Amino acid sequence: MTSATEASETIVPELEAASERIQNAHKAAATVIFGQDEVIERTLITILSGGHALLIGVPGLAKTLLVETLGSVLGLDAKRIQFTPDLMPSDIIGAEVLEDTPGERRSFRFIKGPIFTQLLMADEINRASPKTQSALLQAMQEHHVTVAGQRHDVSTPFHVLATQNPLEQEGTYPLPEAQLDRFLLQVDVSYPDLASERQMLRATTGTMTSKVTAALTADDLIATQQLVRKMPISDKVLDAILTLVRSARPGTGASEDTDRLVAWGPGPRASQAFALAVRAKALIDGRLAPSVEDVMTLAEPVLKHRMALSFSARAEGHDLSEIIQNLASALE
Repeated sequence: MTSATEASETIVPELEAASERIQNAHKAAATVIFGQDEVIERTLITILSGGHALLIGVPGLAKTLLVETLGSVLGLDAKRIQFTPDLMPSDIIGAEVLEDTPGERRSFRFIKGPIFTQLLMADEINRASPKTQSALLQAMQEHHVTVAGQRHDVSTPFHVLATQNPLEQEGTYPLPEAQLDRFLLQVDVSYPDLASERQMLRATTGTMTSKVTAALTADDLIATQQLVRKMPISDKVLDAILTLVRSARPGTGASEDTDRLVAWGPGPRASQAFALAVRAKALIDGRLAPSVEDVMTLAEPVLKHRMALSFSARAEGHDLSEIIQNLASALE
């Protein structure tokens, strides 16, 4: 028996136990968030992959409640920042203040901002200026911030779940491409179906309120994130990831439609996001390895915010979802 086979057999019980815990967390969140199973799943995929998610949907679809619920279910310390046009970087990161203690020399002390938490909700992130939005970049990528030349590490684990309203354009700023690329998945939040909305009405307009209990701890989550990275992934799945990502880049000759319809495409960080996200999805589904179908399923949330339509594509009425679906269907 080879060492690789031995290693895969050793990890099987861990994967099965972790899958059961995550499924319990999903069920617990679904008792509060009605009709959004796919949104919950994709947000869990993001967190299990160690990444950040951008939640896009109209007001009133429980995006804020989702973040609060997942913080409770996953046993994470959660904080919320309401992004506004006058929000400053120091309101997110923190600032140094001059302390004047009697009998001692004056000194600066760093007061930590709300970014020093395990689960940060950036509510209506596109309402803040690019300068303020960029305050998140270093923490999202490097898990620390630098203030006055001093490094300050953020909490472990650290995840940003940002919300964005697609309707209101007045007083908003588009997210820079560099920041969009930091988000592992873009999660589109749609309206619930009739049955789910009926259930929501009964549950939220009475005297009883639903409460969730923690299904994991922060240490459990960290262990599960490490387990996701250990999950085997076949060459066939890796080839599918590379084929899809490279076919979404204009100028490579991989697809004539891409060259004509896409202004700019995904970079290598998209391939990395795929390799982690398909593993996390397999774990949630109770499988021991990801498949090509997982790549096709996650094509839109991984690629949509990493691509932009060309002028001719917008003029012809194309949208990114259609283009990505066509590219993904070519993997079959």
